[in-house]
Amino acid sequence: MTKLPDGLAPGPDGKPRCSWAVSAPDYVDYHDREWGFPVVDDRRLFEKLCLEGFQAGLSWLTILRKREAFRRAFAGFDPSAVARFGARDVTRLLADAGIVRHRGKIESTIQNAARALEVIDERGSLAAYVWSFVPAASERPARVTREALRAMTQTPTSVALSRDLKRRGWTFVGPTTVYAFMQAMGLVDDHVEGCAIRRAAEAARKPLPAVAAPRSRSAAR
Repeated sequence: MTKLPDGLAPGPDGKPRCSWAVSAPDYVDYHDREWGFPVVDDRRLFEKLCLEGFQAGLSWLTILRKREAFRRAFAGFDPSAVARFGARDVTRLLADAGIVRHRGKIESTIQNAARALEVIDERGSLAAYVWSFVPAASERPARVTREALRAMTQTPTSVALSRDLKRRGWTFVGPTTVYAFMQAMGLVDDHVEGCAIRRAAEAARKPLPAVAAPRSRSAAR
């Protein structure tokens, strides 16, 4: 049997996948259908950014297994609904064993919902805002390898997006968290070269969603 390059491992069908994707059965469907595919729905974008914040200090597998409980707890991640949450909701959420019961992250999600509504009011949609941060080609590696990904836990664009979100009042949106969000919602395609899903994810991004526009050099600074 031919040895796969570093960063790849055979999936259930024998085809190569990003090695993290075959480390647990729960990951396979997520990797094959979601991770790296472009998202333009505001609720899904808000959900992904919030869950990346909840993931800080934990494994993504933990969050993935609790995702349905999170959706029930946070009104399907509808920003307009979450922004109306109050003290009773915080108490309710702190008692919900189905989610990560971290007061700071719960309160952050409620605060970020209000900030998301402000972005939507200003830019027309959360998608239009997020997709304005498409990284410049010069920022991307020539080949997406495991070694390249290890060196990209944050990037100039994730730093810029993190900084702008913080300026707008968002919390739990550090540059590493934001880069994980960018990977998850398809702003970048970080499926390792040779992954059986990379071509499908890349095809879904060409052309980029209608809300997307490549960043100018001045905007990238």
